[in-house]
Amino acid sequence: MIYLDYAATTPPDPAVVDAMWPYLREHYGNASSLHAFGRAARQAVDEAREAVAAALHADFAEVVFTSGGTEADNLAVLGALRAAPANRDHLIVSAIEHPAVLRAADEAERLGFSVTRLKVDGEGRVSPDSLGEALTDRTALVSIQHANNEIGVVQDIARLARLAHERGALFHADAVQSFPWLPIHVRGLEVDLLTISAHKVHGPKGVGALFVRSGTPVAPLNVGGAQERELRAGTENVPGIVGFGVAAKLLTMRREEDVPRVRALRDELIAGLHARVRDLRLNGPRDGRLPNIVNVSTPGVDGAALVLSLDRAGVAVSSGSACSSGAIEPSHVLQAIGLPRDLAASGLRFSLGRTTTLNEVQLAVDAFEVVVERLRRTKR
Repeated sequence: MIYLDYAATTPPDPAVVDAMWPYLREHYGNASSLHAFGRAARQAVDEAREAVAAALHADFAEVVFTSGGTEADNLAVLGALRAAPANRDHLIVSAIEHPAVLRAADEAERLGFSVTRLKVDGEGRVSPDSLGEALTDRTALVSIQHANNEIGVVQDIARLARLAHERGALFHADAVQSFPWLPIHVRGLEVDLLTISAHKVHGPKGVGALFVRSGTPVAPLNVGGAQERELRAGTENVPGIVGFGVAAKLLTMRREEDVPRVRALRDELIAGLHARVRDLRLNGPRDGRLPNIVNVSTPGVDGAALVLSLDRAGVAVSSGSACSSGAIEPSHVLQAIGLPRDLAASGLRFSLGRTTTLNEVQLAVDAFEVVVERLRRTKR
């Protein structure tokens, strides 16, 4: 099998697994306990927090561990709204956010907040002018992805955050997809809240983090104990957090080497697909995109059928976000950038990773050409 779905999840690095193993067996203490077992767990959590903070260029106390990107997005959006002053009851999101943000926005509406969902252009970009027009003195929070999980478009987060701050609003960025590939400097991005996830950077599933700029008001969604500075009650997932810390260290060490290599493979993939399949459409921008994501639409072919046929041919890809891959509706992202329903339904995402090879890319192009032609013949 050729795995080209790294935007959905990544294989844990062997060093991550090795680091986690002792905390699944010998060092099983509760990090909130005062005895030696608990102190050992606390030290491991603190070291991991330092590593994740360093990867974000944040302070140690600004990192809140969660169960993953979804919980971190929910905590950022709903937690910031719940902590906002009574005269700040307005939320702004983009139309192409991950469902973890869009459904949090739906929940905010049910709670009585007003929500503006910004349209994007044909490449998926949020216009600063449209954000400026949507902002009001009642806006509490703006939440816009740093990079989109389906088409890879990268937003000018610093510029958008400045606009929000000029009107007194907080700014949250979902950086789950950008964190593996782009240097993240939370001060430079000017964000108040930022989401990342371990399993996108060769760490374990079930652990993520929310950067909360010092002094940013956020109300907890989980209540109980005083863990994570009372922003996320519940016994810490020590093995997962340890793995996240190691994955963050490895990421900062390897990113400079990984990015140009994967970008070259991405460009090879785009060129190969265009050369071999007629009427292929590249979704999202050619430039200003993540180095690992290629999203294409193929007229006359259903995306779900294409994914299943490629799977049988030994190539694992996605028809969009893994979190919505079971949905019948075409991708909301592809529809938001203006694709008609049939083209949106044919959308396919290739996402490359640290271990992808040129041979795998070439074999994937070969398989794609064969499968598309077969599906088109069947439809005729």
